[in-house]
Amino acid sequence: SACMDALDLFPAAGIRYIPVVHEQGGGHMADGYARVSGRHGVCMAQNGPGITNFVTAVAAAYWAHSPVVVITPESGTMTMGLGGFQETDQLPIFSKITKFQAHVNNPRRMAELTGRAFDRAMLEMGPTQLNIPRDFFYGDYDYEIPAPIRIERGPGGERSLEEAAELLASAQFPVIISGGGVVMSEGVEACVKLAELLSAPVVNSYLHNDSFPASHPLWAGPLGYQGSKAGMKLIARADVVLALGTRLGPFGTLPQHGLDYWPRQAKVIQVDADPRVLGLVKKISVGIAGDAKAAAEALIERLKAKVLACQANREERLKVIRGEKQAWEQELNEWTHERDPYSLDVIRQEPHLMHPRQLLRELEKAMPKEAMVSTDIGNICSVANSYLRFERPRSMFAAMSFGNCGYAFPCIIGAKVAAPERPAIAYVGDGAWGMSFGEILTCVREKIPVTAVVFNNRQWGAEKKNQVDFYSRRFVGTDLENPSFAAIAKAMGAEGFVIDRLSDVGPALRQACKAQEEGKTTVLEMMVSRELGDPFRRDALSKPKRF
Repeated sequence: SACMDALDLFPAAGIRYIPVVHEQGGGHMADGYARVSGRHGVCMAQNGPGITNFVTAVAAAYWAHSPVVVITPESGTMTMGLGGFQETDQLPIFSKITKFQAHVNNPRRMAELTGRAFDRAMLEMGPTQLNIPRDFFYGDYDYEIPAPIRIERGPGGERSLEEAAELLASAQFPVIISGGGVVMSEGVEACVKLAELLSAPVVNSYLHNDSFPASHPLWAGPLGYQGSKAGMKLIARADVVLALGTRLGPFGTLPQHGLDYWPRQAKVIQVDADPRVLGLVKKISVGIAGDAKAAAEALIERLKAKVLACQANREERLKVIRGEKQAWEQELNEWTHERDPYSLDVIRQEPHLMHPRQLLRELEKAMPKEAMVSTDIGNICSVANSYLRFERPRSMFAAMSFGNCGYAFPCIIGAKVAAPERPAIAYVGDGAWGMSFGEILTCVREKIPVTAVVFNNRQWGAEKKNQVDFYSRRFVGTDLENPSFAAIAKAMGAEGFVIDRLSDVGPALRQACKAQEEGKTTVLEMMVSRELGDPFRRDALSKPKRF
């Protein structure tokens, strides 16, 4: 009711309104829409409890740098502060998870402040809040509707660019990290050209597997948790690292697979549109506050005029890149199941269930070329980082460093609205699925067809791994008994299938993606063993002493 006057105008204004099951789902859908389209995602809810339900989704959008505009109707001006129905102070709640907050303190400023909220979301690449007392939705005034302001970002300072070019020209083994900023700036092609000029291997920053085409000979896979050993071993050799459009977040550069791969002696050039993150996590030699695409193009022009030391050993380096990639692919092919004592025990107890790694490999093989994939938080979803490869940007959407459960499914619904012609697939663990499957109703009601791949291993896997490693397998709160998720999907009006044989995985995914063309949402319930991949961070806990 708080924004019903606006809703009444939406059809005449050509605005599609998508009612959702839960406001958090709506926020994640706006996030997914923004990440695919590069345009604003917009969500709106009832004042009070509807708005507080947005908090997790807005925080996730903040760390994903998604230009989401959150419209928050507030209690009416004549009752504000009296503790009335559905009242809370809504600005402080979002103050640390938005890039800008606009409060309409007078209805005559509605157009001005609305325009500013939309402009700032794009300028700072993150969520903004437009807070409107509910009685200000009504009224007639003369308005000047502001035209959108788009600020062009440059490549960075001339001196910094020249210093970076000098370092790259003198490098014997340059490596490029292609981050989310490359995707957001539409800079993948520029990154490819720069890599080819240097014959430099390119690794994806954590959870940005769509920032460089996986079929390219210089692609080496993602860094970070459950990333590519090939990429990690190659960056460990680097004497110069170009971190392009990435904040080098701590979770994406931690040791993994037993490899402490960060090259501490290397010269690091970091490019980011936000100068506050330059040198924040990793020591750098040169910091460039600039647009990732523009900076890559500027570096290409400078390097064309220089003698490149790396050309002398080009063939040798290309051979090393091929070798590391081949070794990693062979290891993945042979890594059919986890090999730690706990996993071996549960495999013996559950010989009829699929191994998660084999399942993920089969999904990779069957993945449509144009697919968009969102991933939730959980053990199997995280292991999927080793198997998700993309040819085009704006294809992979994870909850990033906020890491909230229940993200993937509503996010992919929003992505499908933005790109209805592309197959849309969510990877979700059974625990996180319990938080988000209600949005199947949104898919059915609003005719938004997507596919959910639900890994049913009857546990909160990421947390259970800690209880294996640090608490002597004392499992408290991590075992789950589930109903049939496929049957629930059918009851809600979608398609649902239980998959328990490896040979059925690929055909099931292809069939589900085909069903999207017919307007059908499908839930694929994958029956997998309780084996577990590595924990998120081995340094996060220490063994307690029990008396």
